[in-house]
Amino acid sequence: MNIKKLLPILLLFVSFNFYAQGESMKEKKEQIKALKVAFFTTELDLTTNEAERFWPIYNTFDDKQFELRHQKMRTYMKRMSDGSLDKITEKEANTFLAQIEDTEEELFLLRKKFMKNVRTILPAVKIVKLKKAEEDFNRKLLQQYRNKGQKSH
Repeated sequence: MNIKKLLPILLLFVSFNFYAQGESMKEKKEQIKALKVAFFTTELDLTTNEAERFWPIYNTFDDKQFELRHQKMRTYMKRMSDGSLDKITEKEANTFLAQIEDTEEELFLLRKKFMKNVRTILPAVKIVKLKKAEEDFNRKLLQQYRNKGQKSH
C-alpha cells in the first residue's frame, strides 16, 4: 500500500491515541515524532536512501532544538507569566534580554548547522519543501490540539 494512502489512517489512529488519558509526556512526544516521520517522508517524497540518511540528522537537530526551547526558555516564560514582570528592575530586564538573545542565537546556529549537514543528503528543492512541511505539520498539530480543547469544554 502506498504511504500516501496509509498516512491519513496512521494520522487518525495516532491522533486518537495521542489524546488518550494517562499517557506520559515522553509517550506523547514519541507519537508526535512518529507522525512527523510519516508526514515529512510523504511531503518530501524521500527515497529509502534519503530517509535513512536524513532522519538521524533531523532527529538530532529536533531533539537539541526541543531542549533549547523547553529547557532554557521555560525559565523565561515562567517569569513572564507569573506576574513578576511588573516588578522587574532595568538591570534584571537587561539580563533577561541577553539570555533570550543568547538562546535565540543558539537556535539559529543549530538550524544553520543542520542545513549545512542536510545539504549533503537532500536536493535543495526538498530542503525548501522541508521548511513548508515543518510549518504545515506544526499548524495541523496545533489545530488538532485546539479541536481537542474545544471538545472537552
